[in-house]
Amino acid sequence: MASSDKPEIVERGDKGKDNKEDESEGKGGFLDKVKDFIHDIGEKIEETIGFGKPTADVSGIHIPSISLEKAEIVVDVLIKNPNPVPIPLVDIDYLIESDGRKLIAGLIPDAGTIHAHGEETVKIPVKLVFDDIRNTYHDIKPGSIIPYKIKVDLIVDVPVFGRLTLPLEKTGEIPIPYKPDVDIEKIQFQRFSFEETVAILHLKLENKNDFELGLKDLDCEVWLSDVSIGRADLSEFTPIDKNGISYVDLPITFRPKDFGSALWDMIRGRGTGYTIKGNIHVDTPFGQMKLPIVKEGGTTRLKKNKEDGEDDDDEE
Repeated sequence: MASSDKPEIVERGDKGKDNKEDESEGKGGFLDKVKDFIHDIGEKIEETIGFGKPTADVSGIHIPSISLEKAEIVVDVLIKNPNPVPIPLVDIDYLIESDGRKLIAGLIPDAGTIHAHGEETVKIPVKLVFDDIRNTYHDIKPGSIIPYKIKVDLIVDVPVFGRLTLPLEKTGEIPIPYKPDVDIEKIQFQRFSFEETVAILHLKLENKNDFELGLKDLDCEVWLSDVSIGRADLSEFTPIDKNGISYVDLPITFRPKDFGSALWDMIRGRGTGYTIKGNIHVDTPFGQMKLPIVKEGGTTRLKKNKEDGEDDDDEE
C-alpha cells in the first residue's frame, strides 16, 4: 500500500475537546454579544429619554417647639429628580444620635412622589422626649447642650437604575432645657393702704442652663402667707447670661381688705412666707421657649416706702 493511501489517524479525545472549545467559544461569544447589546440599548435609552440618578441634601433643620419636656424637630430634605417620569419615595429611614448613642430612630413608609424634572422639599418630623433621653443616659444633665448627628436614608425607585438608597448626614447641637430658679428677695410697697396697695416684687432669676436666655415676658401668681394676692405680668426684655443671675422688678396691685385680717396683719409685719408660680417667655440660640418658674415655701422681706416714714436700714 502506498504511503499516500494510509488512513489518517485522529485522536478521539482531541477531536471532542476541539468541538467543545468551539461550542464554548460560540456560546460565550453569543452571551457576551447579548449583554453588550442590552447594555448599549440601556445607555441609548438613558441618553435619549434622559434618565439619571436623583440627588438629595439636608437643606435645613428647624426646632419649631421646645420645652422642658420635649423638642420638636423638623428636618428639611431637598430631593431633585432629573428624570422625565415621577419617582416614588419608597421609605425614609432616620436616626438621631449623640456621641454615637442612639437618641431616636424611625421609618416613614410611602413618603410620596417626586415630580418629573422637579424638586421637592420633604419634611421629616422628629420628637425628642427629654425624660427618655435622661433615663437612658444618666450623664446627660438638664441645662446642658449636647451634640447630635442626624442620619437619613432615602430609598427611591428609579426606572433603569432600580431601587436606590441616598444616604444623608447633618450635625448640630440641641439643648436639654432646665427651669430657672426664682426668688422674691423683697417686696417694696409704693402705696400702702387697706383699700389698695401697690407694691414692687424684686425678683431674682437664676439661669441654670449652659446657654443665654433673653427674657421677653413674665406672668405669675403670687401668694403671701398662703393667700393669693393676684397675678402680675411684665413685658420687658432682660438678658440672663448662661449660668447667670438677673434681677427684675415686677409691679403688682391688690386690695388687702378683700383678703381679711390675716393678710393685713402680715403686711404690717416685716417678713412673710410666699409662693410664686408662673412662666417666662424667652429667646434662646435655639428658638423661643416657655419655661415655668416656681418657688414654694420661700421667705421674703416686706419694706415700706421711705416716704411713709418707715425705717429702711436694711436697704441694700
